[in-house]
Amino acid sequence: MTSPGRSFRLHRPGSIFGRLSYVIGAVVVAAGTAMFPAAVTALIYREQEVAGWITLSAVLTILAGLFGWRVIGSPGTLTTKEGFASVGLAWFAMACFGVLPYLLTGTIDNLTDAFFETVSGFTTTGATLIPDPAAMPRGILMWRSTTQWLGGMGVIVLSLAVLPLLGTGGVQLARAESPGPEPDRLTPRFRETAKRLWYIYALLTLVEILLLWAGDMTLFQAINHSFTNMATGGFSTEATSIDGFSPYVQWVVIVFMLISGTSFALHFRALRDPGRYLKNAEFRLFTGIVAVASLVMILSLWGQAPAADVIRDAVFTSTSLVTGTGYATADFGAWIPALQLFVVGLMFLGGMAGSTTGGIKIYRMGVLVRAAAADLRRLIHPRGIFLIRFGSKRVHEPVVQSVQSFFLFFMFLFMTGTFLLGFLGAIFGPELGLVEAASATASALSNFGPALGEMGPTGNYSALTWPGKWLLSLLMIAGRLELFPVLLLFTRSLWRR
Repeated sequence: MTSPGRSFRLHRPGSIFGRLSYVIGAVVVAAGTAMFPAAVTALIYREQEVAGWITLSAVLTILAGLFGWRVIGSPGTLTTKEGFASVGLAWFAMACFGVLPYLLTGTIDNLTDAFFETVSGFTTTGATLIPDPAAMPRGILMWRSTTQWLGGMGVIVLSLAVLPLLGTGGVQLARAESPGPEPDRLTPRFRETAKRLWYIYALLTLVEILLLWAGDMTLFQAINHSFTNMATGGFSTEATSIDGFSPYVQWVVIVFMLISGTSFALHFRALRDPGRYLKNAEFRLFTGIVAVASLVMILSLWGQAPAADVIRDAVFTSTSLVTGTGYATADFGAWIPALQLFVVGLMFLGGMAGSTTGGIKIYRMGVLVRAAAADLRRLIHPRGIFLIRFGSKRVHEPVVQSVQSFFLFFMFLFMTGTFLLGFLGAIFGPELGLVEAASATASALSNFGPALGEMGPTGNYSALTWPGKWLLSLLMIAGRLELFPVLLLFTRSLWRR
């Protein structure tokens, strides 16, 4: 006997279309459900019309998701290629439905801009088209921050925690989104691992809300900034980002940017043994890079402001850049050219594997440096055997090759995106210079947010051409999903039976 909702199927159970629809539909339902807190926020602030439109957006999204999940979807074990396809398609689907609150409320009146803002949210990039967020309805600001909070840990991981019927296919989904060589399991069952990571994520968010609220932020500001900070997203409720808040608030944000840039699996293990932080080679390299970057900025900016302000701005900016958060307390677009190049270089890095950051990731950078050093030694000792280690662990050759391939694709997309962005600006206007085009591409691909020039910390992306916005939206999704799930969508072999 078939259960209600299972009596009608457009595709036979077990088909690839059914399995993909099952996963994508479930993720869309989760995205629609996440719109209700924004509607409640609008009611609290007496924005009844906004609340009505957000509620309608939620209902439409949930119905569409239920159709894909319960009507045409069929549960089953996902293969590796289906896992990659599910991740890429799910993020596109979320972005398509995430535009509804913006469009229906009229806060963003065209599809291109709404899609850009939504993608920037779900990918935790923080690039925005909105000149003054404080002028927007509170309900929309809450939805804007919620997209980043969900995207921070990954909606795919969320689906693992709430959909037990995915079975072993859940591991394929996590592998597609995991930035390390393999998903970092805390328990034998990946679903339990996902739950524990979300508990840590939610608990840290709550702690930051309380700490920011204790400063000069209102409760609404504290919630929004905690959502976007834990996600290393960077959306703010203010046009000046974090610059207008007290030094206390800025230091709290710095601490939580570092926390968010650290592996959440490491946070969980450190609950029992805090010494695990210093024992972890990737954590030591991550914090060391932030410290060196801060020192470079302090020396470069010394004497331009009071010492306390220079130190705080340097530490804040370097932490924001390395973790890809995108918050700002200083306009680095106005710094000397050499320091601007340094800023763009930091955009590429990203935090630890297993964190909410984008970018290349510290793990990959460490492996690349050690692999390059091993290749140099081979030139001197052709018959030598050189093992590549990261910390105390050996990095096997397939992992090294995967990291090198990722870096090659990342730089290829960066160069191609820079060329296309400049080319599109020359055709459609306004024309972009090399620095602006390169920094905007690097920022989108690394999920950082602000770039240089008019798209810097004190500006926004509103002047960008409409094809340029679609290009950067695609790069944001590719960067957030570690390139391969998106690139594989355009390969013929993925769709062969």
